[in-house]
Amino acid sequence: MIKRTILAISVTTALAVCGSAFAQVAVTIDTAKPGPVIDKNVYGQFAEHLGTGIYEGMWVGPNSKIPNTKGWRNDVVGALKELRVPLVRWPGGCFADEYHWKDGIGPRNKRPVKVNTNWGNVTEDNAVGTHEFFDLAELLGSQVYINGNLGTGSVQEMSEWIEYMTSPSKSTLAEMRRKNGRDKPWKVDFFAVGNEMWGCGGNMNPEHYANLYKNTTTFIRAPQEYKPKIIASGGHTDDVKWADVLTREVKNDMAGVSFHYYTIPTGKWEVKGAATGFPESQWFSTMQNTLRMDKFIRDNKAVMDKNDPEKKVGLFVDEWGTWYDVEPGTNAGFLYQQNSLRDAVVAALNFNIFHEHADRVRMTNIAQMVNVLQAMILTDKTRMVLTPTYHAYKMYVPFQDATSLPVALENNTTYSAGSQSVPQVSASAARAKDGKVYLALVNTDPNKATEVTVNVGAAAAAKFTGQVLTAAKMDAHNTFDAPNAVKPASYSAQAAGGKLTVQLPAKSVIVGAVE
Repeated sequence: MIKRTILAISVTTALAVCGSAFAQVAVTIDTAKPGPVIDKNVYGQFAEHLGTGIYEGMWVGPNSKIPNTKGWRNDVVGALKELRVPLVRWPGGCFADEYHWKDGIGPRNKRPVKVNTNWGNVTEDNAVGTHEFFDLAELLGSQVYINGNLGTGSVQEMSEWIEYMTSPSKSTLAEMRRKNGRDKPWKVDFFAVGNEMWGCGGNMNPEHYANLYKNTTTFIRAPQEYKPKIIASGGHTDDVKWADVLTREVKNDMAGVSFHYYTIPTGKWEVKGAATGFPESQWFSTMQNTLRMDKFIRDNKAVMDKNDPEKKVGLFVDEWGTWYDVEPGTNAGFLYQQNSLRDAVVAALNFNIFHEHADRVRMTNIAQMVNVLQAMILTDKTRMVLTPTYHAYKMYVPFQDATSLPVALENNTTYSAGSQSVPQVSASAARAKDGKVYLALVNTDPNKATEVTVNVGAAAAAKFTGQVLTAAKMDAHNTFDAPNAVKPASYSAQAAGGKLTVQLPAKSVIVGAVE
């Protein structure tokens, strides 16, 4: 596992580099003790029927003048393919527990029109259903994670959905799938029994849900080659009861327990803070609050390790990301927010945390893919813009299915606000599938750069080649008129005097290969 040492110490040595004062932090990568593989699904995505996250943002329909394939925007799909999206979760979220799958099959002009009571009370015409979602997954080359409806659905409904999707037989449901255009069964990689059962999924306690889960999974049957891995709906924030009860009470048919945590600058749901134009105090609180993810994962792992010492069950962080006040003038139920350099730093900090816990964290799904919360992409009719978070995901692509390597930080400085502080530098390393060692570095301080010396084992590394993501302002962001205000730049460093030094700018993310 990756070891992060958090030290609050004074810097006794400073160097003048390019007119700025730098403090040296030492990073040592131990290639002799490889840790668990960082599952590619740690970089999973989430697409809910929420606002313009699917409709308009990705789905325009096959008759749209916007170039599309099977109704899905070519520009958005093309950009997402660059991220090598490993997995997409659908159709929710809270929406999942009001979604009835039979509403989303057959001719689109004959599908029932409903009201999305969770998100904006807008009409839902069910244009995107099971077949359309699998089209998207196939276009992206991604696995699928389907969230079943336990809240307003039934065991029978979920059982029949699985049969419809996965049966190679001549059953009525399999023939219905063929009539609707799909001959061969689909591979459903993951299937969840409900969502946020402590809240919008039914307001129940974990003991009651554990019994419902066991009842449901008894009837989720599929041929072995198409059988999904089943996910249980777990807890959120500092609530570990769900992981505890589920790993004690459910012994079979559970690949993972879900977990949700959103980073809110103010820590208050009523007034969360703005996505741009925020004061430095909210930059600091955002860093502080997002780093809580590490403790929440550790606390859940502790109860899971007690109940499941063989680590058969994963902790799936299938909703996470920043949550701000919606952009002025937009529908409050659409959760549309701008995305700045701050979000890229938050994403990278969480990636490093997930890598550290790769023994249990085998899937995460950021909320959400397009136009909702911490999105990869924002759209406006025919236009599209990539966000800083998108660039962070692309920079971290080499970590998908890489083998984690222990990292030791020495002389790590702190970024402080009053009496409180967070570590200035976060680091993670892994040996990627191409055989190279990759190092990710994050500087949480929006004002001060630092120097990081890099060692591989007892020897200094020779060179570092990669990319750096930073900007002049804390809230720097891309717009439709200025789409490249925040984007990665090439970065390289060569060892000098037997020492490899990486200059880490203020408020930055750097990812590269170490040789």
